[in-house]
Amino acid sequence: MGNDTVLLMERAIQDLGAGVQYLRAAGYEKVFLVGNSGGAALASFYQAQAEKLTATHLPDGDPTHLHPDDLPPVDGIALCAAHLGRTRLMRDWIDPSVTDEHDPLSVDPELDMYDPRHRVLYDSDFLARFSAAQKARLDRIEQWAIDRLALLRSTPGAPRDQTFIVYRTHADPRCVDLSLDANDRLPGSVWGDARQVNYSANAMGRTTSLTAFLSQWSSRSQADGPANLARTTVPKLLLTYTGDQSTFPSTRDAWMAAGGARIRNVDIVGGNHYLAGQPALIPKAADAIAEFAHAL
Repeated sequence: MGNDTVLLMERAIQDLGAGVQYLRAAGYEKVFLVGNSGGAALASFYQAQAEKLTATHLPDGDPTHLHPDDLPPVDGIALCAAHLGRTRLMRDWIDPSVTDEHDPLSVDPELDMYDPRHRVLYDSDFLARFSAAQKARLDRIEQWAIDRLALLRSTPGAPRDQTFIVYRTHADPRCVDLSLDANDRLPGSVWGDARQVNYSANAMGRTTSLTAFLSQWSSRSQADGPANLARTTVPKLLLTYTGDQSTFPSTRDAWMAAGGARIRNVDIVGGNHYLAGQPALIPKAADAIAEFAHAL
């Protein structure tokens, strides 16, 4: 799940439902979902809607046309290197130092986590200002998207949607300050140098559309991972990769709190986000999932 310019989370769970229906029709007695990385929130969203459909409309107000018969529930959910959902990911990653949404090089040095004047380890005052400015920027983009969509749909002959770019979407202080939410990770991003990823032409959430932004990245998203997982009743497995550069102990804790008595965590010690270059760890993750599946 990368730069999906027109992906709507509500449409994605409809596609998942078709796959589950196929497996049920083929005679499989037990079906479970494995949600990896961003797929964890999607799997949780699917099962929450399968148990009780609430997503009757998209964030832009259009009907989803989802029907309970299209979303057969599964028997369990396994979550691996699990992000909390795209709306929370953007909240944690968006660069608050951007001063001009049309200029990817614009920067307020007072809010630039990559500016050498802000010494790592970051102090609490800087982190508080940084987080508040992240939310403020994301709120501004969200309001612009809502207003722009209203303008398009009130203009005769205009399209119902348009694409746009969100510059600099990879500025999480935890990428460079390993004392924050500490685990076994190395400095940097899952895609390399964090600053380079932040300024790159293609990155998470960089190219989107008005409707896709509202569905995936905004506060109006219906696909928050823990909120949906808390609505599910099936058994759940969480695989925590302790060397992950983009999921952290606080991420694990949020999933565990949402899963309640029906979730179990297994640490894959030293595992990075993709288990890349770690062939010895892949069987450990696979064995944990297989054990979970056999117990359903």
